Amino acid sequence: MDFNLSEEQLMIQQAARDFAQTELLPEVIERDREQKFPVEQVKKMGEMGLLGMMVDPKYGGAGMDSVSYVLAMEEIAKVDASAAVVMSVNNSLVCAGLEKFASEEQKVKYLTPLASGQVIGAFALSEPEAGSDATSQKTTAEDKGDYYLLNGIKNWITNGSTASYYIVIAQTDPEKKHKGINAFIVEKGWEGFEIGTKEDKLGIRGSDTHSLIFNNVKVPKENRIGEDGFGFNFAMAVLNGGRIGIASQALGIASGAYELALKYAKTRKAFKTEIINHQAIAFKLADMATQITAARMLCFKAACEKDAGKDISESGAMAKLYASQVAMDTTIEAVQIHGGYGYVKEYHVERMMRDAKITQIYEGTSEIQKIVISRSISK
Repeated sequence: MDFNLSEEQLMIQQAARDFAQTELLPEVIERDREQKFPVEQVKKMGEMGLLGMMVDPKYGGAGMDSVSYVLAMEEIAKVDASAAVVMSVNNSLVCAGLEKFASEEQKVKYLTPLASGQVIGAFALSEPEAGSDATSQKTTAEDKGDYYLLNGIKNWITNGSTASYYIVIAQTDPEKKHKGINAFIVEKGWEGFEIGTKEDKLGIRGSDTHSLIFNNVKVPKENRIGEDGFGFNFAMAVLNGGRIGIASQALGIASGAYELALKYAKTRKAFKTEIINHQAIAFKLADMATQITAARMLCFKAACEKDAGKDISESGAMAKLYASQVAMDTTIEAVQIHGGYGYVKEYHVERMMRDAKITQIYEGTSEIQKIVISRSISK
């Protein structure tokens, strides 16, 4: 793997870094405190091409590679993990799935406005009783001939009330178990489709997390993605790629916390010298730097394999498993290095610590990643 970034990749990285510092940083504490969705910032991200980075330009995307996506995600997440998850869902779960598996008509109608940032999307898989066990779908899609009748509840849906289009996974034929599951494109505003409760979360509080309620929603047959029974395989394929996005988000949270801790350690004095000169602090920073670099390499490896058309189930799972642990470890140590200042909001690291935890849970818990990895290495 070539560790030298191209000129284009460096430009994308710098553009994302500048945007994060100028557009996301100024009100990030307020958005976290008030659970305020970054409406204007997400709109600008769309205008920059950050919401459909890897989509073919003919469908409104930026046509970039996956390494560029990792670089941009890291820079956004360094400052605002809530904005980063909006970016991750739209890129990895919504646009990527539609570009690879949707019909040409679906791509023109739905992918184009999503990839160009005119609207954002959501991915609805999790349910009250079906999180890690995605085969246990209770949401049903009854085949009525020209349409499906959708009923059920989805939980923990990022972009829940701000999305315009939703990819919904539902069970059509329970007797076929996972082979009876389908994926559908549902539009906001359809009769019987309601946005449910907004979650009051520990972290990523600026992101928009809601339950979704479907009560006899008519979904046209042409809005099913792929052949009948393809929904479970669709979801698993999309989640494989999505893990790169969340790994990159975790990487960004970790590297952002590390940079703040390093800066603080170089200026804060204790016992007549800057605290970075104390081995107890210096060794913490050394561990953080090493682990973040390793996490970044895992993200790059998964991204390169994805662009090469390889199976990324193992590399994506490894990247997410490791990067999410590094995010937790690094943010905890960043708070410790800051001492009492780390416990107050204005120094940012307490928010980063809260934001880091979710990266070990959504898009497959750390335990699920270990299952994926262990099955891969035992083949």
